[in-house]
Amino acid sequence: MRVLLIEDEPQLARALERGLRREGIAIDTAPDGESGLEKATLVSYDVVVLDRSLPLMHGDVVCTTLRERDVPARILMLTASGSTGDLVEGLALGADDYLGKPFDFDELVARIRALGRRPPATSRILERGGVRLDLGKRRVTRDEREVTLTPKEFAVLEELMVADGNVVSAEELLERAWDEHADPFTNTVRVTMMTLRRKLAEPSVIETVTGAGYRIP
Repeated sequence: MRVLLIEDEPQLARALERGLRREGIAIDTAPDGESGLEKATLVSYDVVVLDRSLPLMHGDVVCTTLRERDVPARILMLTASGSTGDLVEGLALGADDYLGKPFDFDELVARIRALGRRPPATSRILERGGVRLDLGKRRVTRDEREVTLTPKEFAVLEELMVADGNVVSAEELLERAWDEHADPFTNTVRVTMMTLRRKLAEPSVIETVTGAGYRIP
């Protein structure tokens, strides 16, 4: 999952960035409304975490502009006030969810995951080729054997499972599971795929499609 955080408080932004990366979420940041709007328009994000009070361009304007441009990212709006009035206003502007400051980090993560690009709510557990991925519990098994993955390995496996048998290119994996600081010319995806295959054990459930990418058939 790839998330854009638009937050003008540097200390809070850095703390959230570190925490979300530890959760295996690819996170980009923007310090003001104008740069945030530009990033959200140019890059495909699953969720935009948008502070309502921003310099250069107010969060309300960012939210309405994203909706006017039909940007598909879900919007989680943050505000210093958690009043019902603000909640109603935020949702009326096109936000998908609303969270008042201060907030609990675990709640923020839960809200982001709930808003992210996911299978239908009836299917929080994905299964293919003997691999079972429980999105809620962040748990993976292969033929009922527990598999311990790093957050990044989990993110890559999730993208392959959500693809439902379709091929996912290395570029798409780099975009969905990493962030804007990832070097597209590194072998990061290949190395991660090697360790993921090793942990899932033989026979390999991940298939390489030459010149196209990877899939779990």
